[in-house]
Amino acid sequence: MAEENFMRRISVEKVTVNMGIGNAPEEYKKAQQIIEKITGCKAKQTLCKVRQPKWDIRPGLPIGLKVTMRGGSAIDFLKRALIAKENQLKKSSFDNHGCFGFGIKEYIDLPGTKYEPALGIRGFDVLVTLKRPGFRVKNRKIMNAKIGKKHLILKEDAVSFLKGLFGVEII
Repeated sequence: MAEENFMRRISVEKVTVNMGIGNAPEEYKKAQQIIEKITGCKAKQTLCKVRQPKWDIRPGLPIGLKVTMRGGSAIDFLKRALIAKENQLKKSSFDNHGCFGFGIKEYIDLPGTKYEPALGIRGFDVLVTLKRPGFRVKNRKIMNAKIGKKHLILKEDAVSFLKGLFGVEII
């Protein structure tokens, strides 16, 4: 049998959890407590970049929160989030570069999370970025370069990675 090429192995680079709050300063603290409770990490606020008078938002206004996780904590959270989605994802959740994302309507759907009436019910998005060894060349400071076409992660590669590692069913 031929051995698998080490450079073709796919792994999880990062898991980003986003929660939009809009222009509601009173909801910001509640949302921050929820996102820090479910991820176990400190949340960073996201700022508005465009003006939308209909929604009463302007550049520089905090409109959301995000947490970026890497390593073991990212994989543990991803397992919990996939259980909340009943280990099923749509084919349309994947982009052409192998990354994928999905939403969870209520944070209490995560296993091991209890409802707190003072915080209310909020949903969030989970975005997963995949990588292969050698992807560092596109981000390094000196002599950065493009990833070769044969080394890119395709949609089919990401689907087979998820099926193999997490047992996810694609519908």
